[in-house]
Amino acid sequence: MPTRRTILRGLALTTGAALTRKLPALAVEAHSLSDAAIARDPMRPQYHLLPAHGWMNDPCGPIYWRGRYHMFLQYNDAPVSGVKLWAHATSSDMIHWRRQPITLAPTPGGPDADGCWTGTAAVVDGKPAFLYTGVVKSPPEHATLRDGATYLRESVCMAIAEDEALLHWRKLPQPVIAAPPPGMQVTGFRDPSPWREGDGWYMVVASGQRGIGGMVLLYKSTDFHHWEYLHPLARGKWNGRQTDVVGSGEMWECPDFFPLDGKHVLIHSSEGRTLWQIGTLDRAAMLFHAESEGVLDHGAYYAPKSQLDAKGNRILWGWIQETRPQAEYSAAGWSGMMSLPRRLSIANGALVMTLAPEISSLRTAPRTGSAVKRLPTAAQEIRLTFEQGEVGSPAEHSFIDNQGAALLIRTGVPQPTTIRVNGREIPGDIEGPLDLHIFLDHSVAEIFINQRQVITQRYYSRTPMEPAVSVTIAAPCRITQQQAWSLKSIW
Repeated sequence: MPTRRTILRGLALTTGAALTRKLPALAVEAHSLSDAAIARDPMRPQYHLLPAHGWMNDPCGPIYWRGRYHMFLQYNDAPVSGVKLWAHATSSDMIHWRRQPITLAPTPGGPDADGCWTGTAAVVDGKPAFLYTGVVKSPPEHATLRDGATYLRESVCMAIAEDEALLHWRKLPQPVIAAPPPGMQVTGFRDPSPWREGDGWYMVVASGQRGIGGMVLLYKSTDFHHWEYLHPLARGKWNGRQTDVVGSGEMWECPDFFPLDGKHVLIHSSEGRTLWQIGTLDRAAMLFHAESEGVLDHGAYYAPKSQLDAKGNRILWGWIQETRPQAEYSAAGWSGMMSLPRRLSIANGALVMTLAPEISSLRTAPRTGSAVKRLPTAAQEIRLTFEQGEVGSPAEHSFIDNQGAALLIRTGVPQPTTIRVNGREIPGDIEGPLDLHIFLDHSVAEIFINQRQVITQRYYSRTPMEPAVSVTIAAPCRITQQQAWSLKSIW
């Protein structure tokens, strides 16, 4: 699975000379297939947002502005990791997208000469602005990010929109935060995430300390340009493993901090997964106190970023990763996609995740009852409700498309955990009805379990004996309601 650590290794392979050429030459290698050929790939999703070709990873700066949704995302022209740009897409409904020209690219000799990394959008004095991570190769003694082969200096950079369509941006020539706090030996310094608080601004920056643990550093500003370091807003602990700093928990990535339903939510990614914490913000001390926590997604999902929609709902996007070998996705000409938009809320101290209702605009060929078991296409939405019953023989429910069993659900199978998806356990007990909301899109499945647990699964090759997605439910239960729709392509 590609990770943000493999991004660093890809960057190390890119020469500085590449930065002086035209934008497509920023890639590590050229893709060999035409966009038309890539679009015909039977594994390629049809209702998830992704570039026409090449690599994508983190969502960056999603924003609703002047009646349009704008998504920016980490991009490389080739289907492998390399020097990062910001791609751009626009939508009227968060579902149907139109690709736009590249928004940010490295500036030779600038603080982002070796990549424009993840950041956040905000409206400042009536204009959208980005705070993002600029990276440049550095001597080891000045690097904020070290992996033994790559030494990078990360800084917080700023760009300001110059037009209402958000197609043109003006970069500030110098970082707004050029270095981590003095005296702090950080394991990273990136992914700024600002928010408005009263008459001023606060911002968290992902960081950590070796041997101690990951943290988010808190800054304050009155004008969005000049930032004062305060202290860590929240921190974690090193897990004791001798691995890279993110895998060991010594670095937190991609923080997002926002109010929701009378509480505050902190999201961060580390140790190969993304976590949520719900708690209170002590505004006097500006410290976050977590009261509950959980895993945001149990599968191939990472580095999410949230925004407010047109009605003020909190919407979350995430990077869905590839899980096949690099040689395969490189040959395919594309890698990665955006998750579907998830609407967030809080209930009983837990994060509730539902699909934004705009997804219903893609529905066609509605089916109920036994007709749900036949899938006319590889792009499907399936909604199933199970009621627990008496202990009996295990049962199987197959959902078949033209390649065989796309989805197989087994119930009443004795096992130590309640639910497993493709062999991965989903913690938590089932109480009362079980609701499964499943989205299948050619090589990706997003599965929502009682709106509390989500798992994103990738699948690439199948046989009639091997279903694309296998769900095992330990509890004996029967299907009481079932609906399904084919979903239209957004392209």
